[in-house]
Amino acid sequence: MAETPDTPETTDAETADAAEAVEQVEANEAGTTADAPAEDVPAEAAEPAPTLTKAEQRTAKKRAASSARPARTPEERQAERDATRKAKAAARRRRRLQEREKHKANRTEVEPTPPVEHEHGAKKVRQGIVVSSKADKTITVRIDTARRHPRYEKIVRSSTTLHAHDETNQAGEGDTVRIVESRPLSKLKRWRLDEVVEKAR
Repeated sequence: MAETPDTPETTDAETADAAEAVEQVEANEAGTTADAPAEDVPAEAAEPAPTLTKAEQRTAKKRAASSARPARTPEERQAERDATRKAKAAARRRRRLQEREKHKANRTEVEPTPPVEHEHGAKKVRQGIVVSSKADKTITVRIDTARRHPRYEKIVRSSTTLHAHDETNQAGEGDTVRIVESRPLSKLKRWRLDEVVEKAR
């Protein structure tokens, strides 16, 4: 009978331990290969990017937009501006029309009031004494007034002179006359003779 070399018999527990060891070695190798690119990454990329202010963000956005936009001629830019203005004007017109319609809908109908007929008040009447009748068709009348002072309760007398129109020159000096206000007849005349109350003696 031929002799066979002695080979240790392996048990099931030993085969399981060997399989686990192989898996750990493979996992370690895979981890090192996965970790290797992370180590090769430059430090700038690994650090978080610095935060930009809003102004810097706007500037960066404008630069990106201007670099992406093709170069245009001044005529093209003007045409684009005109188109934008027309669109905005149309939008404004629509909005104003909507506001008008809304205002009309909310407005309550008020009946118009009839026009007021202006009633001319009674004309002023004064009585005084003629102090001059030398001018043609004109007399100067002195109007005397006497009234009690509101604070001191003293009788205060005053007088004023008015020019009145006398069409027939019937009033003479010293006569007591009644005059009525009228439209402006000359530079100073705003009154006309109404009646001679008493002739001078």
